[in-house]
Amino acid sequence: MIGGVQNIGKITELRQRILFTFGMLAVYRVGAFIVTPGIDPSVVKSFFDQMAGTVFGLFSLFSGGALKQLSIFSLGIMPYISASIIFQLLTVVIPQLDALKKEGEAGRKKINQYTRYATIGLAMFQSFLIAMALENGQFGEGAVVNPGWGFRIMCMVTLTTGTAFIMWLGEQITERGIGNGISLIIFAGIIISIPSAIGKLFQLIRTDQFSILQTLFVSALAVGVIGFVVVVERGQRRIPIQHARRVVGKRVQQGGMSYFPLRVNTAGVIPAIFASSLLMFPLTIGQFTESPMIQDFISVYLNPASILYQIVYISLIIFFCYFYTAIMINPADVADNIKKSGAYIPGIRPGKKTADYIDRILTRITLVGAIYMSAVCVLPTLLAVRMGVPFYFGGTALLIVVGVGLDTIGQIEAHLVSRQYEGLASGTRVRGRIGR
Repeated sequence: MIGGVQNIGKITELRQRILFTFGMLAVYRVGAFIVTPGIDPSVVKSFFDQMAGTVFGLFSLFSGGALKQLSIFSLGIMPYISASIIFQLLTVVIPQLDALKKEGEAGRKKINQYTRYATIGLAMFQSFLIAMALENGQFGEGAVVNPGWGFRIMCMVTLTTGTAFIMWLGEQITERGIGNGISLIIFAGIIISIPSAIGKLFQLIRTDQFSILQTLFVSALAVGVIGFVVVVERGQRRIPIQHARRVVGKRVQQGGMSYFPLRVNTAGVIPAIFASSLLMFPLTIGQFTESPMIQDFISVYLNPASILYQIVYISLIIFFCYFYTAIMINPADVADNIKKSGAYIPGIRPGKKTADYIDRILTRITLVGAIYMSAVCVLPTLLAVRMGVPFYFGGTALLIVVGVGLDTIGQIEAHLVSRQYEGLASGTRVRGRIGR
């Protein structure tokens, strides 16, 4: 591991990519502190301090705190994520998009172009709603200095431009940096809150509100949970595929054995985000309504500490895991592609039998992935409510951080191995010419 880290600086291209990535993330963090013109940031900040358990708190987390002070990056990358999810869902419904998706690289670029247009449209709509909410005092009285259409247009242009710039930053990181740019921007927005949380914990320890023994226990538990997430995220069910011999011209290509990997957590973090968002909407409504009946219903039945809330939360996660996995992987298409390539699964007939076999395996491992995701997402609430932990790293945020970290490390590992250096995870050195 140490040798792999030392070898990073020996590869000029990799070093430049990492420095470029850090530079782009630094630009993003600087923009997160530039306040949108025409507002009073202190009023908005006090409002968001009261919204920690609502959908505003979730959006503020993903924006790295930019929404909390209504900076030019307040919308963050969420419009792009929403547009991407929408187009992934539309490929199942609209045959034209499905055909475009199957065209390969050209089709993917076309869908990405549509996604960018949809991102701008969503950002304009969301920024207009934010401008109207600011003027109506829903973010606190006196949040807008000079209300009117001038402020609304300026707010829309500023926030939409900020989202477009973040989208451009993400694409530049993906192309010229290391890792997935959009994921790293979310990653940076989440981990930026860790130092302040650690500072609050030390303050509680100094004031004897939290003991050192409890801190050690929670730290050990956090390390264990992170290790568990790493193991599951890297877990795969590999289906063996036998390739038959083929005659190409006058040459006979020997068949071989390959594998079709099915991840335990195929859906990624999307189910947790969907489930959290749906359950936070009633809590958000409860903050704006003055009806005692609605507030009592939300406080009793939709309280994050209640058993009913946790049951609904777990049920939604399981549902979205199956739903999103069905969108990501179509067993019939996989079976058809295997058949067209002249391959087969040993012991399974090609065609419908292969599709049924893949569907059966996918159903089983998706259940394991859904249970794993439910446990990771519910555990922070149990720590906060049952054990009195003063702060927690949310399950959704934990899944994002670990997933992005593993993906980035994997790309660094690929650069090291391709240039015949010792990798980060492997303990062996590949000998040969030193490539730069």
